[in-house]
Amino acid sequence: MNRVENASTALWCGLAMELVRAFGHVRLRVFGTSMVPSILPGDLISVEQASVYDISIGNVVLFWRDGRFFAHRVIAVACNSDEPCLITRGDRLCYDDAPVSSAELLGRVISIERADGRGYRTVQRAQICGWQQVIIRALKMSDLVTKWYVRLIMLWPSLFSRRAACRA
Repeated sequence: MNRVENASTALWCGLAMELVRAFGHVRLRVFGTSMVPSILPGDLISVEQASVYDISIGNVVLFWRDGRFFAHRVIAVACNSDEPCLITRGDRLCYDDAPVSSAELLGRVISIERADGRGYRTVQRAQICGWQQVIIRALKMSDLVTKWYVRLIMLWPSLFSRRAACRA
């Protein structure tokens, strides 16, 4: 990224942080792959302001660190110098994030919307079920596998709509 892109990204992220703090809610588009298959690039997430005390293990939270937003799953709650903090990890990642303090936490992801070719539909909460465990293991092995998985998922609705159109 160049200087202008960095400045505009920082400005946009600052505005999003102010929105969630002022109004308690913000909707953002996801760009990364760390939460695949639960959250895909291009999904819209709705985030509701929450404190560290409101968060449970298994929730997906949004936090701000190093000039970027991260939406990762809470895997543990710990204490740093008598202040609770969250231990998070992207579903596809093999390592934990540094502890998330209450100052970095913006809120909890309350809904996920995914494009389906005709608009956006709300998908189930970002809970991991049995078959996703197998997919996650494969995705952790390779960024290339993740890239192809995301492409397949993005094409999936159009494949079925074409097949239905051919039968009609």
